[in-house]
Amino acid sequence: MRHSLLVLLAALPLAAPAWAAGDPAAGEKVFSRCKACHEIAKPQNKVGPTLVGIIGRPAGSVEGFKYSEAMKNSGKVWDEVSLAEYLKDPKAFVPGNKMAFVGLKNETEIVDVIAYIKQASPSP
Repeated sequence: MRHSLLVLLAALPLAAPAWAAGDPAAGEKVFSRCKACHEIAKPQNKVGPTLVGIIGRPAGSVEGFKYSEAMKNSGKVWDEVSLAEYLKDPKAFVPGNKMAFVGLKNETEIVDVIAYIKQASPSP
């Protein structure tokens, strides 16, 4: 058991640089699938809520956007890990949410689009 814990702890630092390794330019291309519903450059809701300032923001909290009860009550806070899980399978991450997008299956695309979101989304 102790050996397993040491292996797990040793692997954790290897996971963190993956977020830094994302390619924002490639992520911008991936985001083209998102921009019909989400604004990233200005605090304007569309079919989906604005993504301005999403990192560190509680899920379901953008003023003026009508969220599902599931999203409002999810208790989630958006960071790289939660965004990655959500982008992979939105319905599984927050069951009952209104997101129509089925998700991204390519891990590289997920890391790249998160890098783009972090770069392109100004703080509110």
